[in-house]
Amino acid sequence: MSGAARRLVVMAGRDLGPQFVGNPHRMIGQDGAFSIPLRDGTALWFFGDTLIGTRPPAGQSLWYDSAGQPVGHADMSGRGTIRRMLNNTGLILRDRTGRHGLRNFTYICDEHGELRTLIPLQGDEHPDWDRIWCQHGIEIDGMIYLSFIKVRMLPGNSPLLPVPFEIVGSGLAVGSRDELRFRRIERNGDSILWRASEPHFATAMLLDQRDGLVYLYGTVKQNDVQNCYIARTRPASLADISSYQYFTAEQRWSHDLSQAAAIFSRMPSELSVSFNRHLGGYLAVHSLDLTGRIVGRTAPNPWGPWSEPVVLWTVQPPPRPKPLPYPTLIYAGKEHPELSEQNGRIIYLTYVEFEEYFPHLVEVELE
Repeated sequence: MSGAARRLVVMAGRDLGPQFVGNPHRMIGQDGAFSIPLRDGTALWFFGDTLIGTRPPAGQSLWYDSAGQPVGHADMSGRGTIRRMLNNTGLILRDRTGRHGLRNFTYICDEHGELRTLIPLQGDEHPDWDRIWCQHGIEIDGMIYLSFIKVRMLPGNSPLLPVPFEIVGSGLAVGSRDELRFRRIERNGDSILWRASEPHFATAMLLDQRDGLVYLYGTVKQNDVQNCYIARTRPASLADISSYQYFTAEQRWSHDLSQAAAIFSRMPSELSVSFNRHLGGYLAVHSLDLTGRIVGRTAPNPWGPWSEPVVLWTVQPPPRPKPLPYPTLIYAGKEHPELSEQNGRIIYLTYVEFEEYFPHLVEVELE
C-alpha cells in the first residue's frame, strides 16, 4: 500500500459499560478480553485471571481481605467471597456488533458446566505461584493458535499492585476449532518460546489479506518503556518459530531476533492491530501507559511507519467511597475489529479498570 492512512479524527464516543456481568456462572470479574474472529462469523474471547463467586461488600476491594491485607501471590480460590480462580478462560461471542453491548455469548465449560481454563497449568507449575495469562490468537485452517504470557507470582507487597509478579516469557498453544482444547507448542522441550527480556509474541496477530502473511506483535519493557516489535511468517509455519522474520532498524526482515527494532512504544503490554477500510490503512489501538487514555495509531503497512498516538477515549474511573491502597489502574485497551460498522468508521474498544475488573465496551465514531 502506498501513501498514508486517512487522518484519525474522533467525532463521538460512548461507554456501554461493563460486559459479561450477566452470566449464569457467577463470574464476578476477568481481564484481558482479546477477541479472535472465527470463520463461522462468531468470535472466541480469551480472558486472563477469572474470578467465580460473589463480589465483596460495597467499599471492599477484590484485592484486599476484610482485614485490609493484600491477597498476595496465592490462588484466591476459597478465600473470602471467591469460590474459584482460573488463570484464563474463554467464551464464544455471537454478536456481530457492539452497539447494544455484548449479550449473545456462551462460556467454554467442562463436562460439569463449570468454566474451564483454555491453557491449563502443567508439570511443576503451581496455582499459588504460576499463572498463564491470555494474549491474542488466530484461526488458521480449522486450528486456533492462542498466545500466552507465563508469569511467576512474587512474595511480599508492592506499592503499585496487591499481586506483584514477574514475567517468565511467552508462548503459543494450538487446538482445533471443534474441540477448543489446547496444547502448548514446545521448542527443545520448553513451552516458553520467547524469554522475559524478549518481545512477548504475540500480543496481537494479523493475517494480512495483501500478502497472505501472519504478522505478530510482541511487547516488552526496556529501560522503563514498553516497546512493540513485529514478526511475520506464513500461516502454515505459525508453529515453527524458526520460520519467523523480525523487522529491523534497517527496515528489512531478519530471522535474527536480536536485530529486531521497536516500531512504537508506550502500551502497558496489550494492543490490537487491524486493517481499517474506512481509514485506508492499519489501525493499532492500545492504552497509553496507565494514563486512562486509549489511543489509536495508523500506518500504511503492518510494520509502519506508525503515526503518533491519537486519543480515542479517555476513561473516567468511578468515584470510590475511600481511597484505593494502590494507584488507579486502567489497562488492556484494544479494538475488536469484527464488531466494527461502516467499514470501520464506527469501532468498538474494551478496557479494564483493575478494581471493577470487568471489560468495558466503548463505541467510537470516526470522522
